[in-house]
Amino acid sequence: MNKITKILLSLAAASACVLVGAVLYANVIGKGSLPAADPQGYTTIEANGLSFAVDIRGDKTGTPVILLHGFPESAVMWDKFMDELTTKGYYAIAPNQRGYSAGARPDDVEQYQLKYLASDVIAIADQLELKQFHLIGHDWGAAVGWQVAAENPDRVISYAAISVPHIDAFGKAYREDTAQYESSAYIRFFQKPILPEFMMAKNDYERLRSIWSQHDAAEIEHYVGILGQEKALTSAINWYRANFSVFTNGLDVGKVNVPVTFIWGNQDHALKRSGVDDTRNYVEGEYQFIEMDAGHWIIQEKYDELTGHLLAHLAKYK
Repeated sequence: MNKITKILLSLAAASACVLVGAVLYANVIGKGSLPAADPQGYTTIEANGLSFAVDIRGDKTGTPVILLHGFPESAVMWDKFMDELTTKGYYAIAPNQRGYSAGARPDDVEQYQLKYLASDVIAIADQLELKQFHLIGHDWGAAVGWQVAAENPDRVISYAAISVPHIDAFGKAYREDTAQYESSAYIRFFQKPILPEFMMAKNDYERLRSIWSQHDAAEIEHYVGILGQEKALTSAINWYRANFSVFTNGLDVGKVNVPVTFIWGNQDHALKRSGVDDTRNYVEGEYQFIEMDAGHWIIQEKYDELTGHLLAHLAKYK
């Protein structure tokens, strides 16, 4: 073996070591390091073989309202609104969903499919002995809510979806509308292993923190405290991985036959008008569409306006 060959082999070995080291580093950062823990004061509910941390407020004799958070948030996004609901006699329930509850982080990506996420909502309602309830969801919570409402018209009194169109309408827009497809590039990026977690978590979750552009410091630290736990960020991103076919092939959730109010911010960069406008075609019950001059984080941007709409919706179908 000549000297040049030895040098090249040495460089190749060194490059391989650097690559392995980089992968291991990304893996460690992306997986999180905080111990698994749920927020203090939350109720633990066993459902579908998992343990969910659920924020429950108000008198259980009041009309139940289940609130579903999206990505990358948690039940704490509803904190202020839950107090407002209880003052008006509602029984407010906000679960940390799969990936966000310490006892609900299955390793199998497929366990984050919408059918399981929707099933969790019904299972939690069953454990709380709720025969019927109002449902409100934002972002991925809205996606879950569309499926819950479509499959359980006997259980859902009314549904209020925030930001995300009916899943069938959004999937169609993803496939047929170039603007929506381009705005959904992050969904395709999330299909990669570990790299999305690393990019979100590096430099003390710098990029993840930047996503919460309208949130106060305490709320942000709460979210980092959850998503920084081991496996939590991967579990949260697995919602995108497990449901990628919803966008590429469609799901056929079916039409919703309960009263629906759909609220959308016209400055939302991720969700374009095509799927929003098409949502009306997937609701057979009474339907109201409200367009707000806001972005994606509507509850943080325009709390009073948004919650005013939500309270009017609930009162109408109480």
